[in-house]
Amino acid sequence: MKKMQNSYKKSGVNISLANKLVNHISLISKKNVKKEKKPFDEEIIGGFGSLFDISKLKVKNPVIVSCTDGVGTKVELANKFEKFDTIGIDLVAMCVNDLIVQGARPLFFLDYIAVGKLELKKTKKILSGIFKGCSLSSCKLIGGETAEMPGVYSKESFDLAGFSVGIVSKNKILNKYKVRKDNVVLAIPSNGLHSNGFSLVRSILKGKKITNQIKKELIKPTKIYSKEILNCTKKNLINSAAHITGGGLIENLLRSVPESLTLNIDLSKIKVNKIFKWLKKNNISDEEMIRTFNCGVGFCIIVNKNNVKKIKKYFSKKYMPYEIGFISEKRERVLLYKSLKW
Repeated sequence: MKKMQNSYKKSGVNISLANKLVNHISLISKKNVKKEKKPFDEEIIGGFGSLFDISKLKVKNPVIVSCTDGVGTKVELANKFEKFDTIGIDLVAMCVNDLIVQGARPLFFLDYIAVGKLELKKTKKILSGIFKGCSLSSCKLIGGETAEMPGVYSKESFDLAGFSVGIVSKNKILNKYKVRKDNVVLAIPSNGLHSNGFSLVRSILKGKKITNQIKKELIKPTKIYSKEILNCTKKNLINSAAHITGGGLIENLLRSVPESLTLNIDLSKIKVNKIFKWLKKNNISDEEMIRTFNCGVGFCIIVNKNNVKKIKKYFSKKYMPYEIGFISEKRERVLLYKSLKW
């Protein structure tokens, strides 16, 4: 009897299917380049490395900034709710929002998608979100990798990682050493949970029936703040900034304030989103809420008080910045006033 030959496909990896996905990505990329009207001459899709021509960028004393991140266990909710077209926006947002903290303009993005079994329809939806996120960020998706890993991931499981690169002029870099006494802290509203705290969310959801409205709120994509923040940095209106992710409001803000000054925050001023009020009802302390979730604040900027009015001109009503605190002389590292309003 003739023995059945082993193959990569029989082990669970379908190279032909992966090639179809690469062709799909190439076609979408070319369409996007045509729409942009200003393609970079040396961009090549499908090469071993991704190329990006920086010779045409008019940036004085340029500094390259890079960030990498994922979306955590929010991917499990995407699977649970079968909602795959926005998780890619989350991926881009988590990287790009870190770039703009330092005043950097996003240039390009690369993604890594790991799956147990490659499903073209599902993966195309994930990629559509990544392209959308890049469009919202005014950066380009110039490369990536899709890995089919049976035995490491179950057939339905997947994970995402992203890598973004930006550029900023050396004298335009935002950092905590530009912060001064009497600067004010402005909170910029979030779009919901963004991409943090989902291990706790999933624990709460076990055995619980939830409405379609709650599902919609939980899976909302992370807000990308690049357009608004970069408009402000061009006018030198921001001293320091913080992307509110893992660790919550206080921990992330402290990274943007020098140790020689005190961060003062009035928690009662925070405009808490409804979804966080719903989560709070599940026996979670205030301390845990503010440490795990953004509670309605997705991004913060620390600015001179006389710049506040100018800054607000760059934001829509939904994401209008508002004052939640100030910087004072050193007494404590941080002083919290009042409590969150639920």
